[in-house]
Amino acid sequence: MAKPLMAKATAVWLVDNTTISFKQIADFVGMHELEVQGIADGDVAAGVKGFDPIANNQLTQDEIDTAQNNPLYKLKLKFNPAASGEEKRRGPRYTPLSKRQDRPNSILWLVKFHPELSDGQIAKLVGTTKPTIQSIRERTHWNISNMQPIDPVALGLCKQSELDAIVQKAAAKKAAEGGVMSDDERRKLVSTEQSLEMDSAPKIPTAIEGLETFSLSNEPEEKEDDDVIVDADSFFNLPKDGGSEEDDEDPRP
Repeated sequence: MAKPLMAKATAVWLVDNTTISFKQIADFVGMHELEVQGIADGDVAAGVKGFDPIANNQLTQDEIDTAQNNPLYKLKLKFNPAASGEEKRRGPRYTPLSKRQDRPNSILWLVKFHPELSDGQIAKLVGTTKPTIQSIRERTHWNISNMQPIDPVALGLCKQSELDAIVQKAAAKKAAEGGVMSDDERRKLVSTEQSLEMDSAPKIPTAIEGLETFSLSNEPEEKEDDDVIVDADSFFNLPKDGGSEEDDEDPRP
């Protein structure tokens, strides 16, 4: 069902100027019934100026009268050619002013960890322009030396589901091209949930680190010559007469 322009402002006007039930207004503008009740209580949309749907060619007075007389009646939006296509977002994603300074860091993260994403996909995901992405790819951005890669999901620039969707799309395109991917590339091209479910690569136990190149060979080891006969007396260097060397010396001057 099509929604009216400036839905919250339209709800404010209907609450202030009609006796239509909260449920009918909520269904018409696409809000929750409790939000509409909050507007009536002054807790929601404080300071928002009402938007007249009759003057702006979105409702007729007859439609409003019918809804006021029948609590079960659902308001129908009047066809307005000027509102055609307004539900579809155009251009890059809007980024709040408080988060725009972090946007280059998120672009650097996407370029570093997901190089398979096109400039158009990145621009649509975080709300930027292709020249900015290109300057970060080529490291010619004026602030590249002070930038750090930060996950755009952590910065609140996009949702995890949105990031996973474009990553999976890139994975499907990579598979269709028939390219051979390494383990690291394969993990980058899947969603976060799938990546966490993958088995980690086997690691060498700490006790045998350093023996990666050890191998058994068939070459016989060099052995000492068993034919050499060693005399046991040579180990002690004893004189032939059995006495000690000190006894043979003359103590007299």
